[in-house]
Amino acid sequence: MAETRETKTFKKIERQRKTRVAKFATATQAIGKIEKGSDTFVLTYGQFSLIDALMVVLDQTGPAHVAISTWTAAHAHLDKSAELLESADILSFRMIVDRSFKTRQPKYYAQMMDTFGVDSIRAINTHAKFITVRNDSWDIVVRTSMNLNENPRLENIEISENADFADFFEKIVNDVWEEVGIEENKADQLELRSLEETVDFPLVESKSIKRRNLNEARYTHQIDKDGQANLWTSTPQDSPENN
Repeated sequence: MAETRETKTFKKIERQRKTRVAKFATATQAIGKIEKGSDTFVLTYGQFSLIDALMVVLDQTGPAHVAISTWTAAHAHLDKSAELLESADILSFRMIVDRSFKTRQPKYYAQMMDTFGVDSIRAINTHAKFITVRNDSWDIVVRTSMNLNENPRLENIEISENADFADFFEKIVNDVWEEVGIEENKADQLELRSLEETVDFPLVESKSIKRRNLNEARYTHQIDKDGQANLWTSTPQDSPENN
């Protein structure tokens, strides 16, 4: 029986999106109340981190299963993550980091392994930054330019409540765990086997082009049997062999 695969492209039905600019607001103020089926886009000055945003989301959803994809993290924000785990706000936890993180920040990488367990971390070639937060009542996807650490520069974050969208990202995380082993530093591009690439190309039709309207290759020299180059400026049909 053929394996069922879903597309790597996810298209959400258009719906009302809230947009906000938060220059000085806290994560709680910037994100606001999360509503079912909502999309909230926030532009910030980097005054709060991705972990701060996660804490705001968990305050509204209650205990949930969490998956994070990030490029880097800092010591203080790993401590915040550990506190969340210990407080039982996180029912299960998986984190994807870039494979360079282990060499750039070996101490923090070791701390992550100790804090979350060796099977909770996967290292791959990635720059994708997202979070899924799911339980029986909520299906939230956070997409962002932020890393886990606080970074005082222009950043964006979007919080979406959508079960199908959350399913799409969860399949990505599941595929990473299928393809990458514990403590493996995966250099090769992932296959993401449960997702099949599908791009919609418009059908283009044209009338046939007659052969005589096509340019034929021309050459200037031809090598004869004695190895001598003879100069020709005509088409191949006009060469001595064709006359």
